[in-house]
Amino acid sequence: MKKIFLILLLLVQNLLLAQKTHIFCGNLLDVQSGKFQPKKTIIVEANKILSVQDGYVAPKNSKDISLDLKTKYVLPGLIDMHVHIENEFGPTTRLDSYILDEADIAFNSVGFAKTTLLKGFTTVRDLGGTGVNISIKKAINQGKIPGPRVFTAGKALASTGGHADPTNGSKRILIGNPGPKEGVVNSVSDAKKAVRQRYKNGADCIKITATGGVLSVAKSGDNPQFTIEEVKAICDMAKDYGMHVAAHAHGDEGMQRAVIGGVKTIEHGTYMSEATMDLMKKHDAYLVPTITAGKEVEEKARVKGYYPDIVVPKALAVGPQIQGTFAKAYKRGVGIAFGTDAGVFKHGNNAKEFGYMVEAGMPPIETIQAATITNAKILKMENEIGQLKGGFFADIIAVNENPIKNIKTIENVVFVMKNGVVYKKD
Repeated sequence: MKKIFLILLLLVQNLLLAQKTHIFCGNLLDVQSGKFQPKKTIIVEANKILSVQDGYVAPKNSKDISLDLKTKYVLPGLIDMHVHIENEFGPTTRLDSYILDEADIAFNSVGFAKTTLLKGFTTVRDLGGTGVNISIKKAINQGKIPGPRVFTAGKALASTGGHADPTNGSKRILIGNPGPKEGVVNSVSDAKKAVRQRYKNGADCIKITATGGVLSVAKSGDNPQFTIEEVKAICDMAKDYGMHVAAHAHGDEGMQRAVIGGVKTIEHGTYMSEATMDLMKKHDAYLVPTITAGKEVEEKARVKGYYPDIVVPKALAVGPQIQGTFAKAYKRGVGIAFGTDAGVFKHGNNAKEFGYMVEAGMPPIETIQAATITNAKILKMENEIGQLKGGFFADIIAVNENPIKNIKTIENVVFVMKNGVVYKKD
């Protein structure tokens, strides 16, 4: 008995003496108030923030360490609500879908995940791939590879011939008849089965393609592609399984059906009307603008041969519209969530979105709030990520200048900690 007591006492002592990291912050952002606070110390233990204290509090234990960010501006890790961690779009993307095995996709994803993390995005929502994105999420969570915390939809849901139908543009012998298991929905019954399949596969949320899209090999980029009944069935079933629904949407009618049906976020929102903006406010839905992707597809559409011919007119029409629609939606009071569609452009350039949002009229601090506390709320992680507070995960980044005065500085993150582990320190 005495021996057991001594062992327990030693364990308690070791816990009490667990190594802590004291981070000296010259300027620390209180995201909720939108103000930087001078001379703060973040004390990190394991993967959590233990406390945030005034002044520079030196370690008392010889095992503890300190990190000097006295000349930096310190923020919570950023959250991108729309990425595709499996790939980067390019001239060979269509061919790649036929010649790359899942292992090839996974190896590529490792680099994309690391790049994203080192740019200060400690959490992302992945909105559609082959299903390898679920394995990438697991590998990151298990510490096998570096990357952001991933919430993924697995394979996006489409209707036959819709934007996320995996056989669009294939020769007839390869088209087959994909169904709910492959993410193709054509009825209320299919809708329910597809959501349950995503849950079984390990998805965290659901993504639907409520309208046509730009990069799919199909004629329309904006026609509605789900009935309201199908959308509602998807959203109701997702709610039963603790998941929210994101809807890719360019056309206005498809957006309205999605919002009425119960989706939480509208991705892109290119041709959104004022009536739809008011509908989103009524239903507490958020716009994820993805302005960076819009600019990318317009630019690349002017490069001969970069996209299939059927894609080019859609890209030239949609690309210039997204930023303007975002500006109108923001001014009208629609909730804005930060998301970029990284993968349509190069991973690591996610932070350009901040500049485009500011350019369109959103104050810098509000863009940062959209990428932290707003996104954390949508993910139901508002008590764990998105702020620098005791009890939150130790997701911490730093930049050289005040991003409220110069939003471009957020494109050059010099310090990254995720879950208490330092991944970058320039």
